[in-house]
Amino acid sequence: MLIRLLRAAAKWLLILILLSLLPVLLLRWVPSPGSTLMVERWFEYRQQGREISFQRQWIPYERIPDNIKMAVIAAEDQRFAQHHGFDMQAIRAAMEHNRQGGNLRGASTLTQQVAKNQFLWSGRSWPRKALEAWFTLWIEVLWPKQRILEIYLNLAEWDHGVFGVEAAARHHFGVSASYLSDRQAAQLAAVLPSPLRWSAASPPARVQQRATWIQRQSRQLGGRHYLDEMERGAPWPAWLTLGHWRERFDI
Repeated sequence: MLIRLLRAAAKWLLILILLSLLPVLLLRWVPSPGSTLMVERWFEYRQQGREISFQRQWIPYERIPDNIKMAVIAAEDQRFAQHHGFDMQAIRAAMEHNRQGGNLRGASTLTQQVAKNQFLWSGRSWPRKALEAWFTLWIEVLWPKQRILEIYLNLAEWDHGVFGVEAAARHHFGVSASYLSDRQAAQLAAVLPSPLRWSAASPPARVQQRATWIQRQSRQLGGRHYLDEMERGAPWPAWLTLGHWRERFDI
């Protein structure tokens, strides 16, 4: 009886795993139709008795300008090209900062933000964080870095009902994303912590200062050279390679 129960449990666990991986596999090639964050916003407005119309237009990675790619990397995840979904250096720094009693600081990578916004709900519960880690792992395994960045830039929220860099560029600056200046790209990245509070077109002084810092960091990271390295892909840690374990066990 116990063996049958274990087999049934293993079977359903495998089915759940495969079902969770199916959307990740599909989105490797298919443009995202939307995100759970958009669904959340829709419900929020319905509960308030308000109407919301979404502004969003998907643009492929090749048409997204380098300046906005580098701006969000500089602002949100400077080790994006080097890590595999989890930036352990940033996590340790955030834990130490929080231990010392400062304002709570997170260490979410762009991959984790894509996992949360695309597949999950908002909140800080342990079940949600566990699912975020699960989806982050498989996104990193199944998608190249440029796909992760492409999805991120097409899902990011930049105002009430404004999602994706193309809609954001038109909404805030009246231009297509292809024509964003370096300063405009930096201002879009600078408001990402609070896109419903700050306007990228006319941000307050401290956000302007952050935009200046983002422009400087984008140059220091290497600009197009950084993106070239990212697109080539970072090698996986040695302990995740077959050769490492063959040497360890003399296979």
